[in-house]
Amino acid sequence: MMVCVVTGGAGFIGSHLVDSLVAQGEEVVVIDSLSTGSRENLASHLSTGSIQIIIRDLLADGWQEVLSEADCVCHLAADPDVRMSSVSPLSQIQNNVMATFRVLEAMRTGAAGEILFTSTSTVYGDATVLPTPETYTPLEPISVYGASKLACEALISSYCHSYGMRGHVYRFANIIGARSGHGIIVDFIRKLSENPHELEILGDGTQRKSYLLVDECVDAMLFAAQKGKDQYNVFNIGSEDWIDVQSIADIVSRGMGLSDVKYRYTGGSRGWIGDVPKMQLSIAKLKDLGWSPHRDSRKSVEEAVRSMLG
Repeated sequence: MMVCVVTGGAGFIGSHLVDSLVAQGEEVVVIDSLSTGSRENLASHLSTGSIQIIIRDLLADGWQEVLSEADCVCHLAADPDVRMSSVSPLSQIQNNVMATFRVLEAMRTGAAGEILFTSTSTVYGDATVLPTPETYTPLEPISVYGASKLACEALISSYCHSYGMRGHVYRFANIIGARSGHGIIVDFIRKLSENPHELEILGDGTQRKSYLLVDECVDAMLFAAQKGKDQYNVFNIGSEDWIDVQSIADIVSRGMGLSDVKYRYTGGSRGWIGDVPKMQLSIAKLKDLGWSPHRDSRKSVEEAVRSMLG
């Protein structure tokens, strides 16, 4: 049994990761400020006492001592809003870069020697190679969010090589499913609940991206952590295809039992500043180790919509 600290463990992906770690018999400690996460996401574990939760902001103190008894840190706490990063960049720098630095410093002086970190496909920027492999260069993010995650990757790499830690960095496609609090599906459901006759779609609706259900994402993370033998490992995690925005709007509309919904486009190839219109990751590296997704992007979206609508 390992002691695993999960930062952001009350959030979307974090709570699903906690589910899997508990199922594996690990001792789990969650650190979360609950600014975007929720106790409800961990209710079953809190009621049975199978996890410990520490309500702290990583930018404050009072959580570092937990890492003195930890075997690994799963660092998921972050400001994940790509769209808002152009409006409020300081939040991304503080909650992504500085928070990661503080986690690494606590690890350096504590016992935890292994870190699992959730990065993003946006570190690639407007990649000219699709599907995009982990070896793609140059890495030129076009959003502050992508830049903040790339900075975190660099910090983790430096700490792994300087202080003998092991790192596993995961560059995600769009991860979707139950408990998600933001993203295109959440956005569409909210808008159609407010106005079932018309749906505003950011951009021109032709943006194409890969989508993966959160349970498969967590499975890939834990698989890669077992198989990644280097001191610093980087893996893409996603599906092997993509789906366009208008098709997602169709799936959400049907899932809500709506017909004849009028789509209104804001126009342009990008939905917002920093939006990457076309994204598909190469997962050949993970496949070579023996992992592959069970669903394509369309099936992932369909299942996510069903779970999110209840």
